Amino acid sequence: QDAFVAFHVDKVLVSKYLKPLQIGELAPDQPSVEPTKNEMLVKDFRELCATVERMGLLEPNQLFFFLLLAHILLLDTAAWLILFYFGTSLLPFVFSLLLLTISQVQASWLQHDLGHLSVFRKTKWNHLLHKFVMCHLIGASAKWWTLLHSQHHAKPNCFHKDPDIDMHPFLFTLGKKFSVELGIKKKKYMPYNHQHKYFFITLPPLLFPTYFHCHTFYIAYTKKYWADLAWMLTFYIRFFYTYGSLLETKTLNSLISLHRMLESSWFVWVSQMNHIPMDIDYDKNLDWVSTQLLATCNVEQSLFNDWFTGHLNFQIEHHLFPTMPRHNYWKVAPLVKSLCAKHGIEYQCKPLLTAFADIVHSLKTSGELWHDAYLHK
Repeated sequence: QDAFVAFHVDKVLVSKYLKPLQIGELAPDQPSVEPTKNEMLVKDFRELCATVERMGLLEPNQLFFFLLLAHILLLDTAAWLILFYFGTSLLPFVFSLLLLTISQVQASWLQHDLGHLSVFRKTKWNHLLHKFVMCHLIGASAKWWTLLHSQHHAKPNCFHKDPDIDMHPFLFTLGKKFSVELGIKKKKYMPYNHQHKYFFITLPPLLFPTYFHCHTFYIAYTKKYWADLAWMLTFYIRFFYTYGSLLETKTLNSLISLHRMLESSWFVWVSQMNHIPMDIDYDKNLDWVSTQLLATCNVEQSLFNDWFTGHLNFQIEHHLFPTMPRHNYWKVAPLVKSLCAKHGIEYQCKPLLTAFADIVHSLKTSGELWHDAYLHK
């Protein structure tokens, strides 16, 4: 299946695990594609996958990722050196905070590459460096991220299957269909008609410092990810030892809290601009391409946008080819556009600020739909 091919780098290795699961072959008169799936689109996409392989677009540029890691480490070191050389007054503190935040966000984009096995062709090297970046540089569990993010990619924006939209309905009401359903059922966990306002002070600044911070430890502990927990411990030892030698306890706590809030805000605006404004529904068992395109959109390419978003401005290409190195998204984008045009599928691409505004607009629309349905007698 297309999802299986998309997720796995070493097809020979993983095929060994499939052999015991085989129960037989389809009868000659049985269709190989389910009725809910677009057979011609599936065929054309598989031809595109073969073209991508021939063009070498799944091959990573080691220098590209080395430079990414180098600039992350330089920023991380510079954040500490500023406090060391210039003291801990307000101005050095602010500059250190900004550099630390940039370093952490860029590290989160790099761990995303490693988690998708797109940095090295050898899976074990991706896993090893993933632990270093995610656990040691960021302080979160690599396996926790893989567990949740794989589910997101398999069924993006599918309620009860994509953990990224689990905030519905407890914090926000998402999607036009679910908002109306919630209103008809007279369910109200939050004042959803104001959710586009309280979004600014809830999800962006608080996702990392509260939910993610606790959830990563909870999952790592309950699932016995002991290696991840050991790696994560090295982050806290390094952070509190290096910054604790320069800052008082109150200032140190402020540094880690503020940088987590800034990092969280950056991450949420970038990660949600591609998904929240898109179609959110139950799983309709559509083909791989349709599933991804209904749930994702792109943001215009520029050097800044590529760096600022970790190339997640090419969300469509990333979702169709999750193991593709990010530096090749722009090369495959024209081919994906042609595929969409051929099959009459909308390929959305918008300016960065428009994408941010669409998050708020979609939340406002969903909230109004809920409110109208809730008040309807």
